[in-house]
Amino acid sequence: MSHNLQSDSTGVSRTKILLLGLRRSGKTSIQQVLFDSMTPKETFYLDATMRTVKHTYDTIIPLEIWDCPGNITVETIGVSLSVFSTLVFVIDIRDLYNQPISRLVEFIIAAYHHNPSLNLEIFVHKAEKLQEDEKIENFRQINERVMDRLMDDFIEQQLLMNFYLTSIFDHSLHHAFSKVLQRLTDSLPYLEELLNIYCANSQASKVFLFDAPSRLYVASDASPVDTATYNLCCDNLAMINAFGTGLYRSVSASPVRRRRGNLKPSEFRNRDSDIQIQTPQDLFYPSGATSLQPSSLPHSYSFSTSSSGMTVPGTTIMWHLVTTGETSLITEAGLVSSSSECGSISAEDNLSSRNSSTSVSVPIFTTYNNPTLILLVLLPTSVWESRRGLVELNVIAVREGVQEIVDLEREGRGTRVVGGALASQSNRRP
Repeated sequence: MSHNLQSDSTGVSRTKILLLGLRRSGKTSIQQVLFDSMTPKETFYLDATMRTVKHTYDTIIPLEIWDCPGNITVETIGVSLSVFSTLVFVIDIRDLYNQPISRLVEFIIAAYHHNPSLNLEIFVHKAEKLQEDEKIENFRQINERVMDRLMDDFIEQQLLMNFYLTSIFDHSLHHAFSKVLQRLTDSLPYLEELLNIYCANSQASKVFLFDAPSRLYVASDASPVDTATYNLCCDNLAMINAFGTGLYRSVSASPVRRRRGNLKPSEFRNRDSDIQIQTPQDLFYPSGATSLQPSSLPHSYSFSTSSSGMTVPGTTIMWHLVTTGETSLITEAGLVSSSSECGSISAEDNLSSRNSSTSVSVPIFTTYNNPTLILLVLLPTSVWESRRGLVELNVIAVREGVQEIVDLEREGRGTRVVGGALASQSNRRP
């Protein structure tokens, strides 16, 4: 799978997503709720988008989301569609369909000629406004009308389109955008294989790898994702986001941490500097677990039997931090990361201190923020109580695998520092 990657002002190669729709269709609300932690009620006070706004977000891959005004067309967008990897078109489910479908078809035809590999994602939005049977009927009509219009132009078989029924007031939006993100992630097969192996060896019912701030799931094991289970995990993750950072914090965490490389920790220390690098073994990864009552579980989960033969009710939901958000510098010896709470170390600062006795190391790349990924596991309470050590030991193997994949992705998209100038590094895939 290949995507069109374009470097931003720092030289980082970001995957671009074009967010389109008519005025007041809900484009900006989607972006704000997913990536800026805005509550759905606060979106009522958002102004209409009058110009294209570019938002960056660092998850398993670095994204650049173009939030466009409702009156934009193929001619006025200002760039070729070939620079984008995905087009997300938002249609208000309550609107008259002719105008938004005409605009959508216009962009689809342009994509067919200029970028046939463009992923097309159609969000039939604001579904909370209608009754269940009415929203399903409207969703079906929009799907059929788009296909009919494309059939007239003989291109309906050439492009793959995905339709989603979404709302900012439930988890349908997160689920839909998770699918968008997964189609852009080249390392998805490796992540899924890691989770499948973990699931088999830990007797887990379901495993998700979530991007914590946005609550998008980057990958899951091979078993089907049912709505009730996904909603349960999203609610649990919302609680972790609200309380976890304050309740689970390492008092010994240092400003700068060394992720990998051959240098010894002593080589990163300087008696005149407050900076100290920790090895991965020194890092603190918070975790937690909650045993759920049967009444709060999806119907697919039931009572389990422990090894002693006693019936143990419910399922345990367990979470582990896998990677933490950091700004990193990749050096000749390895990767040095600076905690986002303490700010990043600029490439220029390190280049200017090449000959300084207080220099930590000399980077050859800068790159984007490390994603904050959380492993969320659903497993029988009997397994959690009798095999907790094995279950948590297997998490370490998953964490190491995910961190390696993340590091390779970040190195491939980073920016090389050459004589004080920035030059994009060639893209690599894990």
